[in-house]
Amino acid sequence: MTGEETAPRAVLACGEVRTCLLPAGQALDSRAAAQLLRLRADERVLVSERPNLYGRSPDTLTGVDCPLPSSNGSRVRAVGTVAARAALTEGRVLQTSAYFRVPATGPDHRRSWGHYLVRPGVVEPFGKLPREAVAEGLLDGGRRGELDVGLIAGGLQTRLLRHPLLDQRPPLRSRPTRLRWVAVPARQGDGPSIERFTLAADELRTVLLRVPEGVRSADVAGLCDDLALHDWLLTTVVRILDGIRLGPGEPWPRPGPPGDLPVVVGALRPAVDHLLHLWMPRARVSGELAPLWAALEERPGFTRQWLALVQRIRDQLVLHAIPPPYREVEPRP
Repeated sequence: MTGEETAPRAVLACGEVRTCLLPAGQALDSRAAAQLLRLRADERVLVSERPNLYGRSPDTLTGVDCPLPSSNGSRVRAVGTVAARAALTEGRVLQTSAYFRVPATGPDHRRSWGHYLVRPGVVEPFGKLPREAVAEGLLDGGRRGELDVGLIAGGLQTRLLRHPLLDQRPPLRSRPTRLRWVAVPARQGDGPSIERFTLAADELRTVLLRVPEGVRSADVAGLCDDLALHDWLLTTVVRILDGIRLGPGEPWPRPGPPGDLPVVVGALRPAVDHLLHLWMPRARVSGELAPLWAALEERPGFTRQWLALVQRIRDQLVLHAIPPPYREVEPRP
């Protein structure tokens, strides 16, 4: 039996995903990816090559004994374990995530660690859980001393970024992002839904979901990993385009040694080489949660925006490949 089958029914799940570009000049192959993601000696790294190269570490557990954040100031002590894992997409984009689930009620005293270890990824409250207040508190991030899954995900990210396999020479500049999520039960008979998706300050995104009873928290975490990956891709490509000057072309022939690329082409090439082929929503999202992507495609329209960005990049590359005497128009934003 799995941990979810032996644990009390959860009424809330929460997690955070950290996404960043791997600081390596070359993408890692499947063997190197497995070496990077080997967090435990007793379990193998999951590696798949279809529909793209993807590696995921086994889960690790972190014991916690601290208050849960709450929006109304109520102090709810909780004890248990937080599950954490790492994933690498196409040897390029690293994600670390930590997540847990909480039952409606828990014991009124602390039990032995053996009780919590057989319930991986479960954090039990002392007494009754004020679900709505804790859900809002978790999304807001809580205060010092309260449970913060972002610290666990961030610690794992820092550990992996220092791995000796990495030469610390990323092919392009980018910023890491954070996606914090909370899932609560859907109403009887309703399917999964995204109640709120917010872009906050400091590269933070927050998501509130409703999921039917019986959906595994690991599957919800997988959906949020996928959402975080594609949000990071959009954010990074938008910044690449915003960071270059799109306007009249350079003199022809171009000054400098033969073979030198135009400035715009040089700036856009890393995106073409390392990012554009990574767009693949729902590649590893469970079937019962896949409909949530349809809602995201409708609003805000992730793939619609991505296709527009890709077309903009291709247009600029084509225009800068044509000598000025043969252009009917000059490249412009």
